[in-house]
This record gives sequence, structure tokens and C-alpha cells, in this order.
Amino acid sequence: MIMQKHLGRSAVIWGALMLAPLFVQAPAARGAQQSQQPSYTMPEYNQFTNCQSEKDLTAKTKCLDAFVIAYPHSTLMQYVDEMYYQTYYQLKNYAKCIEYADKLVALDQADIARRAQASQVRVQLFPYAFNPKAPDAQKQLTSERDAAAQGVKILQAFKATPNAKLTDAQYKNLLALFYASAGLADFQLKDNAAAIEAFKSALENNPADAVSEYRLGLAYLGTTPPQSLDGFWALARAISLKVPDADKVKDFLRKSILSYEQPGCDSQVDPQLSELLQLAANAPTRPSTYTIPSHDDLTKISASSTIVSVLSDLSAGGDKAKMTWLAVCGAEFPQVVGKIIDVQKTDTTADFMVFTSASADEMQAATTANMDVKVWIAPPPAGATTAQVTPQPNVVRLQKEDEIRFSGTITSYDPSPFLLHWDQVTVDPSIIPEKSAPGKRAPHRIPSK
Repeated sequence: MIMQKHLGRSAVIWGALMLAPLFVQAPAARGAQQSQQPSYTMPEYNQFTNCQSEKDLTAKTKCLDAFVIAYPHSTLMQYVDEMYYQTYYQLKNYAKCIEYADKLVALDQADIARRAQASQVRVQLFPYAFNPKAPDAQKQLTSERDAAAQGVKILQAFKATPNAKLTDAQYKNLLALFYASAGLADFQLKDNAAAIEAFKSALENNPADAVSEYRLGLAYLGTTPPQSLDGFWALARAISLKVPDADKVKDFLRKSILSYEQPGCDSQVDPQLSELLQLAANAPTRPSTYTIPSHDDLTKISASSTIVSVLSDLSAGGDKAKMTWLAVCGAEFPQVVGKIIDVQKTDTTADFMVFTSASADEMQAATTANMDVKVWIAPPPAGATTAQVTPQPNVVRLQKEDEIRFSGTITSYDPSPFLLHWDQVTVDPSIIPEKSAPGKRAPHRIPSK
């Protein structure tokens, strides 16, 4: 999968982990404040401070273990749990770090600032601790999703307190972190509908979050049926926001559009992709007027098209021409009849400038070509991009004003002056004149009606 490392590692970090208390003071010793009676004993406090001052990290965890055994119901437990997860973070034991962050969050009596801080630590470190191959992977993801949702509520409660020293930007960034974490868990749980809503909430709080935009696009594409257009738009916007591995994401987006649309010529996706990237860079959400035709849309156009209707649609220009060309580029048409306006020959090809119409009278009167029909009269040179065809050297007997009847593939067109280009052409042998003496050849004329 594109950007797999970003699905397994947290790419939305809004600053350094808040591993030091920001808003609450550490517990004071008995007697430090004469007007208040501490809710813990002096031996209890001394053992706590011994753990706090321990420099060796492994020894510190053992000290904390001993404290919990001695004082399982201590009122200092929020500080103990905080010291636990800080220590395990330094030891790079992220699973244990999350375990004790969860313990602190679950302490309803703990200070709301510490619970908010622990919630942030928990969701930020989860991608580093998570193993998708673990037997309990689904349970871990569910816990992460629930923890992120709880983190939103705790953060909102904290923001409402008088001591919450968060700017609006910090608050929104932290909200975005929680929503993005929930979205990633939902995505990995294959709950794409929930992931979409979570990522949209993340982007409401931080519109510049390229990774959430990318993941939103994947969630849209993962729904049943896929919400392809919204998915394409989100991926394009992620590219404009300089998502990591942007070139790979762009290639993935191109392939996704190609698979959705399946146009006659793969190259037709490139201008669509360029337009999409330009539009998405300036708009967070897809306008209802923006669309890309699906394969079914193009199939309906192709099935109802004749060469005459194709010429009419392409000549008209605009959206109709774009849709028609997406449907018929690279298509084969059998038994096309026209009048030769001119012939240009090389050693290997005969290029017939041809006019065709639904009206025989129009073809008789025509003096300007609307098609360029290339016929190979010798094998294509080595390295030629054209498909292999059987050369027809006898077509050189066809001349100006003659009728031509052929089957072939349309490859491109010039909008002005209009000219439709053909390749891989096979001329109906029955209209090629027999070789005869000069001046005695009977021309094949377009019959008038």
C-alpha cells in the first residue's frame, strides 16, 4: 500500500510529547502548607520522592512497583502513573508507556490536566507500540479508537477550566490529533464510514494536515461502493499539501482514476489529473459540479457512437468533445467509408486525407479532409510504436477522388482545423483497383444519392 509506513507510524505530531507536568505542581511534603493536611503519610511521600530522584530508569520502575505494592490506594497514584509512563517512554517501551497512560486517564479523581496530557501521550505513541500481526490487534485498535474519543472529551473539559493555558491553535491541533488517531484506528478496523467522519473532524481543526487528508482519500475509496470522486479529491488535496511520498501518492491517484474510468487511451488521464490537482489545491472539499466519468459512463457513449457522431461531437468542442474522446480514443471502427481528398506517400506508408459524412452528396462535394488515414505499405521500422499490421502495398493504386473503405483505430485528433487521425488501418481489398495500363484505370467513386 502507498505510504504504508504512515499507516503504521504516527505522522501527525503537533509538538514534543508533553512528558513533564504543565499545569499541576508535584505533591508537597507534610507541613509544606500548614493550612492543608496532606492526604498521604510521610513514609508514603518519602518513598515516592525516592522513586522520583532515582536516575537509573530500570531501578526507577522497580521502585514504583514497590510503591504500588505498599500503597495500592495512595492518593499519589496519579503522580506515580505519570512517572511510570514517562520512565517507560525513556526506555522506549511504548506498550508499557501506553498501559500507564491509560491507568492515569482512568483515574477520575486525577487532575484533568494530567488526564488530558496522558491521553495525548497514549494516542501519539500507539502507532509505535501497535503490531498489526498481534493476536489481539483488533482489540488494540478498538482501545485506541475509544481512547482517542475519550481524549476529545477530556480535552474539551480541560479547556473549560480556568487554568487551561492553551491557545486556540494549540487546542485545535490537539483536537485534530485525537480525531486523526480515531480515524486511523477506524480505518485499520475497516470501518471506513467512521474513519471518514473522524478524518473530516481532524481536518476541520487542522486543514493543513496532509496525512489525514491522504487517509481520508483512502477511506473514501474503501467504502462499498467506493466514493471515488471524493476520494480522488482528498488524495489530490493531500498532494497539494505536500504529503510525504507525494510522488508515490500522485502515481497511486493516477492509477486509481485510470481504473475507475478505463478510458480508451491511458494518456487521457494525465490532463484530468493535472486539472484535479489544480482545483483541489484551492478547495478543501469537492464542488458538486466537479466530476470524472466512470467506465460505465464511457461505455454507454462508446456503445452508441458511430464515426459520424464521433466527428460531430469532437468538432463541437467543450465537455461533449472531452467525454466522447475519453470514450472512443483508441477504439476500432469497422467499414468506414469516405472520399479521398489527397494522398501523401512515403517509403512505408500511404497517408490518405479523407472526408466522410452520413451524406453521400456531401462526400461527393467535399474538398477538405476531416480524417487522416495512415496505411502501412511496408513493414513498420524497428522500434515503431504502432501495433503490427499486415502491409497493403496495393493501396497506392487508390487516388484522389476515389472511394476508400477501411477499418482501423482512431489515435488522436486536431481540434482546429479539425482532423481525426487513424492508425492500424486495413483497407477493404475489394475497393483497391486492379493493376491496369496508365490512363485506363476505372476510379471507384462515391455513389451519389
